[in-house]
Amino acid sequence: MNKAELIVTAKKMIAAPSCCAPLKEKALAWIEAVESEQSAAKEFVAELEKDITGIDGLVAFANSPQAVSIFGEDGAKNFAAHANELKASGAKYCDCGACTPALKLLENKDIILN
Repeated sequence: MNKAELIVTAKKMIAAPSCCAPLKEKALAWIEAVESEQSAAKEFVAELEKDITGIDGLVAFANSPQAVSIFGEDGAKNFAAHANELKASGAKYCDCGACTPALKLLENKDIILN
């Protein structure tokens, strides 16, 4: 059984006339927590998918005037060289301190969502 099936089972239990009030209360609290947790998990995964920088986006940014304004002329050249090397190596995503763990999380999104 998965959580969704257990929620259906708990709702059947709650609907039964023989289910006592304290059990109904605890079951409803559990269902609410699971549903809330699942909603938060779905929102988290959606944000990960939205925010992780793909390699083409990284290369475009690294070669942009915005990169020069942030890193300076030499820094932007080094950054662009790194981004281009990363793409040439077959990378699909940015390797920064945020994108690397984001990718690991996305690779395990089934665990997050279940």
